[in-house]
Formats: sequence, structure tokens, C-alpha cells
Amino acid sequence: MSPSKIKQKAPAIIGTSQAMERIKDLISHVADTGLNILICGESGVGKEVVAQNLYQESPRSSRPFLKINCAALPDGLLESELFGHEQGAFTGAERKKRGKFELADGGVLLLDEIGDMSIALQAKLLHVLQSGEFSPLGSEKEVHTDTWVLAATNHELEEDIRHDKFREDLYYRLNIIKILIPPLRERPEDIPHLIEHFVNEYAYQFQAGRINIPGNHMIAKLCEYHWPGNVRELQNILKRGFALGNWDEIIDELFRYAPASIPSSGQSAGAMGRSASVSSLSGLDYRTLNLDDISLKDITRAAQGRVEREVISFVLEKTGWNRSKASRILKISYKALLYKIKDLNIIIPH
Repeated sequence: MSPSKIKQKAPAIIGTSQAMERIKDLISHVADTGLNILICGESGVGKEVVAQNLYQESPRSSRPFLKINCAALPDGLLESELFGHEQGAFTGAERKKRGKFELADGGVLLLDEIGDMSIALQAKLLHVLQSGEFSPLGSEKEVHTDTWVLAATNHELEEDIRHDKFREDLYYRLNIIKILIPPLRERPEDIPHLIEHFVNEYAYQFQAGRINIPGNHMIAKLCEYHWPGNVRELQNILKRGFALGNWDEIIDELFRYAPASIPSSGQSAGAMGRSASVSSLSGLDYRTLNLDDISLKDITRAAQGRVEREVISFVLEKTGWNRSKASRILKISYKALLYKIKDLNIIIPH
């Protein structure tokens, strides 16, 4: 997976909540400073959108904007992508390659999911941030770069520091200015504005004359949902509704699998399992059942499916939808995870 260069106009930051207004104001104040910025928030809240707006409002907007997902690449390949390599630097290095720090010279480099970068590579990144210089793999020559570094993460980096998973000195180097984007469930007043925005955005894609728009009572219900996948999940639900048009069924399904309570961003899947009962996660109130309809086998199967769906969705969200990492955390094979995602109808953001 190679990082891509963003050329189009940055997407608008949608929302009138106090939190989003503060973020817009902060962007306008810091975009011309060139100070390293750490953008934090759960998966799907719009961290890249904030980064693109910082770039667009900066004096560097005529220069490159490059991004790279630190969680999507193994260490060796990530190092090569960042710093480049000389021909013959490693097996398969058949030609010289310029790294993203060199290509982004004068512009902006977004390091997405910085919390997933290894400690060894963090040390090399720290050197670049301190000196503005780096050596491509297989080279002793120092390359100078004038790159504005933006970093984004869904990790609690302070917690990672305590567990020796993230360098404290790198954290303070990146965290000169911190932008924290709240989850969508904490700013439901933004949901109608987001729906209106995406209706206009998708009108052409889904043919304006036939687009199926949710009614006011459905929008009200969407405002009550907890949105574990945040804006990205909302986009996917709207796309499904625009395409299929059956809003009642879509919204009923959305709430049918909603858990009784949502763990905080710092709470682990294990902690969630200890604090929530199986009945609350299953969404089943057995007291309402008719005695003639009770089948322990069927009830157990249904409860298990709902619990699995919630836990798998939670772990996928917390790993940035990295299925390989999620399968390791859940202690199941990658193939088994893919089967369960399909069987449980778990929506994977694109």
C-alpha cells in the first residue's frame, strides 16, 4: 500500500457543536505556525479531514501533502516508505527509491496511526524531527528535509508510554499542539448537519432524482444511536439507505445490535467483558418470552452471535479496522475472523 498525494480541495469540517467550532478556530490559528501537531480521536471521527484542512490553510498548500498509514505496513517496508533506500539496500531493492520525507520536502506529511509504529522506528523518526535530516536505507549520506509533520492516532499515547510502547520524548516532540476530536456520540447535534452534507455529496452518485432521503423522525433516531464507528459508520449507513431506500429496516437493524453500554476509548475488550453481562450484550430480555417459545439452544446461539458481533466490532474499531491485528487480539485465525465478519454482517468502513 503506497501513500497517496492529496491534490483536491480539503473536505469541509461539518458541525456546529462547540467542540467542532473550537477545532475550526484552532486550525485557523495554528495552520501557519509549522509546529508539529498531534490529532487524536477514535477511528472514523475525521482525523485526516482535520489534517487536510490544516494543510489547505497553511503556507505550504502549494507543496505536496503526503500521508502514510503506520499500521498498514510492516516495519521494514514502513521504514523504506518513510526514508527511502538505495539500490541493493535489502533483498528486492532493485532500484533507488526516494522516501516520503524527501518527497514531502516543503510540504506536509501525515503520519496516520502513529501509535502503531515500532519503538525502533520511533527512534529514527525522533532524529528526523530533531535534526531535519535522515539517511535512506543502505546510505551513509544525510538528506535534509523541511517537512511539516502531522501525526494522528486513535491510541491513548499516555497509556502506551506507561507500558513502554511509545517513546515519551517522541510524544512531546509530536504533541506541541494537540487537536482532540470528540466521538460522534458526544456531539449528536452535528448529526443532522452531517446527514445534509452527505445527502448533497452522494446525490450525484446515487442519481439525484431517485435518492432516498431519511425523514425527520428517522434522523431523530439516528441522533440517538451511539455510533461506535463515528462519522465513517454514519457515511456507510447513509450509503446503504440511499441505495436500498428501506430506512425503517436499516435503522431497526442498527439498534437491534446496539450494546446496552459502550466502553470508553481507554477501556479494553477484556475489561468490557468483565463489566458487562452476557444478557446486556445479547440484547435479550428473556422475561418477555412466552414459555412455549423458549428454546435454550436457540437463545444461546442468538445471544452468542450478538456478543461476538459487538466484541469483534469493538476490537476492529480500536485497531483501526486492521483485521490481522484484530485476529491476533481475538486469538482466532485471520480466515475465521473474515468468516465471522461476513456471517455477522459487520460493516467494514472503506
